[in-house]
Amino acid sequence: MNQRARIVMSDDEVTAFVGESRKLQLGTINPDGTPHMVTMFYGLTEGKISFWTYGKAQKTLNIQRDARVSCLIEAGEEYSDLRGVLVYGVARRIDDPEGILDVGMNVARRMAGMPDAEESLTEYVAYTGRKRVAFVVEPTRVISWDHRKLAIPG
Repeated sequence: MNQRARIVMSDDEVTAFVGESRKLQLGTINPDGTPHMVTMFYGLTEGKISFWTYGKAQKTLNIQRDARVSCLIEAGEEYSDLRGVLVYGVARRIDDPEGILDVGMNVARRMAGMPDAEESLTEYVAYTGRKRVAFVVEPTRVISWDHRKLAIPG
């Protein structure tokens, strides 16, 4: 078995890693074709990466023009501890207030590290959500790696 095959995460490992992480690097495409990269807190909507942002943000403008995105979630400091998931996909925009609130709550709960903090977050999310749009990433390709598996004889 080659080294690349040894470090791939299983579907369950990918699901767990994405579920326990809080931030990702979001890549969109600028008008001139260059990458636009930003760090985003994210939530999960029906198991898919979701995020919200201001309607006039550069990432929103980029997605309106070209909905292809990449989402990189990674962890580890030393080479032997590196692990990550790279999701290529298409960002589906959510405009309805209820959908935006739902994504905003998912993101805010994870940002705050308070998965059950409904009351304290609802007012904040409802207030900031007035100028926001939300996106759900429909994955087209997922790549993963877990260098910790290299320590296990293969």
